[in-house]
Amino acid sequence: MPAHSHDVRVRRIYEPPSPDDGVRVLVDRLWPRGLAKTDAHIDEWPKALTPSNELRRWYHGPEGGYEEFRRRYEAELAAPEAAAALDRLRDLASRGTITLLTAAKDPAVSHTAVLEGELERRSGE
Repeated sequence: MPAHSHDVRVRRIYEPPSPDDGVRVLVDRLWPRGLAKTDAHIDEWPKALTPSNELRRWYHGPEGGYEEFRRRYEAELAAPEAAAALDRLRDLASRGTITLLTAAKDPAVSHTAVLEGELERRSGE
């Protein structure tokens, strides 16, 4: 594989681990309900990359919409601590497969889709 090749995957944390997951990264701020830590098989849990509690509550409230959530979350990811954590994930992705793990019922309209996009876009630059 070329040095710049990478593979970023998104899976629900409740799915059994797969041998091809590579580095398993929990990207939720809260620990997933009903999952024992010994069953999660996570390698990293960078809470600085997760949406703030305020943003998470807004998104799941009556006024929350995905496009606005995406815009606000991208702004949060620009903060120094989150940007450093994102750079670490980019570095891991440049070395091999990483799997972003979430408890979100629909990862395609969650923060994991935003993270995946950030990793895909910036690692190709």
